[in-house]
Amino acid sequence: MIEIRIHGRGGQGNVVAAYLLATAAFEAGLYCQAFPAFGAERRGAPVVAFVRIGKQKILRRNEVKEPAFLIIQDPTLLHEKGLTTGLMKGGGILVNTKLTSGDISAAHGEEMIALPATGMAVEAVGRPVPNVALLSAFLSLTGIVPHTALRKALSGRFKGEVLDKNLNLVEMAAKAVDKGLWKEVAHAASA
Repeated sequence: MIEIRIHGRGGQGNVVAAYLLATAAFEAGLYCQAFPAFGAERRGAPVVAFVRIGKQKILRRNEVKEPAFLIIQDPTLLHEKGLTTGLMKGGGILVNTKLTSGDISAAHGEEMIALPATGMAVEAVGRPVPNVALLSAFLSLTGIVPHTALRKALSGRFKGEVLDKNLNLVEMAAKAVDKGLWKEVAHAASA
């Protein structure tokens, strides 16, 4: 089973990201869970969402404390104490930022992959919501769920022009990272 923790702020589509990733896993024939944890329920407040994906039934019902991967939708959260607590040794951190991977890694002393997801979303969809770009990049990095399943999950949530724009964003973000870079980490986490 692979566990993922998604950190963001209210209004960034954090919870939607978790549900889309779980739906994509379901579309790919895998077992999945997705659920949020809210603090203050207001726009801009920190929000954490959890996703589990596995080939067998998932019986755990607690928060994800030892994720294999972190998806950070707002880079200002990198300054939050304990953000990376419990991350599996060698686990991956994907960050929505304009900085390069080298710069963000050097600034925080941990290996991270940078993706300018908000800018990509504004360009492709016209809204500053980074979730779809981050999910697409994450799937390219790990290979745990095919992009066809993400496209199917999106088509269950969006229609018409909004769907078309999001599908274009999926393609754009998938090409922005090194395909398969975290495939071994994903394999180790699911073993």
